[in-house]
Amino acid sequence: MTIITTLIIIAVLILVHEWGHFITARRVGIPVHEFSLGFGYRLFMIKRNGVEYSLRLIPLGGYVRMSGEEPGDMNDPDGFNNRTPLEKMRVAFAGPFMNFVLAVLIFVYSYAVIGIPNASNEPELGKVLAGKPADLAGLKTGDRILQINGQEVATWNEFTESLAAYPAGEPMHLKVDRSGKTLPITVTAEINDTTGTPAIGVLSKVTFQRQGIINSIIIGVRQTYELTMLLLSGLGMLFTGGVSAGDLAGPVGITRLVGEAAQVGTVFLLNFTAFLSINLGILNLLPIPALDGSRIVFAIVESIRRKPLEPEKEGFIHWLGFIFLMLLIVIVTYNDIVRLVKG
Repeated sequence: MTIITTLIIIAVLILVHEWGHFITARRVGIPVHEFSLGFGYRLFMIKRNGVEYSLRLIPLGGYVRMSGEEPGDMNDPDGFNNRTPLEKMRVAFAGPFMNFVLAVLIFVYSYAVIGIPNASNEPELGKVLAGKPADLAGLKTGDRILQINGQEVATWNEFTESLAAYPAGEPMHLKVDRSGKTLPITVTAEINDTTGTPAIGVLSKVTFQRQGIINSIIIGVRQTYELTMLLLSGLGMLFTGGVSAGDLAGPVGITRLVGEAAQVGTVFLLNFTAFLSINLGILNLLPIPALDGSRIVFAIVESIRRKPLEPEKEGFIHWLGFIFLMLLIVIVTYNDIVRLVKG
């Protein structure tokens, strides 16, 4: 289910991105030959109003094939290559822009329909993560922690502080209240990979406070802006050496993170989807050949030179960029698998 959920999320992000290119190209008046979800072998195709809508084998991308982009297709006066630099920039920017719009809409829906999550300080289990020590020991959602190793527990903070102070790998003896019955539970904590502290795989009880639509829009826009700035800061650290390329996550890492977010709850999965959408928008605005950012750069250069770059040269540059991106995907996927094997 985690793999299916991840594929659905990626498909939605790509569809929204390519739809931005598609709609803008049509509005500008550029003929579109194909709208494709995925790369490689074509699995399915329907044709409507002269446009081929395709589903292809590799679901890690997509494209809108417009007139005037390929050798032998440069004579159409309405083609992309014959458009003004501003029109080219509009078409290129529309895809990433729609990813930012999608992030805002997800946040608005999340806060208006589900609500903002607020963690309770009551020592009650709001979620027991599958396969974690608490689940294996028999703890269940709704259990109230009364004692940990003979020490009374009155708040969630007291419970987590006692848990963090106890060595991982040694059995802990809990007393819990389950529907009015007091039960002894023995559980052995493991080290949390993220925090480096002992954990048993439980979350506190969470309540959700719904927001009005206006407030949801304000919060959604603000959160999209803050995450964008955070990601740009992280990108800057990547280039300055503040973080390693080994910290990048590929398809396998994203699948694992989607699974973790889904275990926590729907609102967290939605917010993580918005986070991925912002990631996709920022990534595509980078001036790397084959990405939208490079098309914007080429359009700016064209406006300065008063003439476009030769199609063969631009196509070759984009081809090199595509090869670079494929190699990058292979590298980050390898890193994902290494991290998964090492735990």
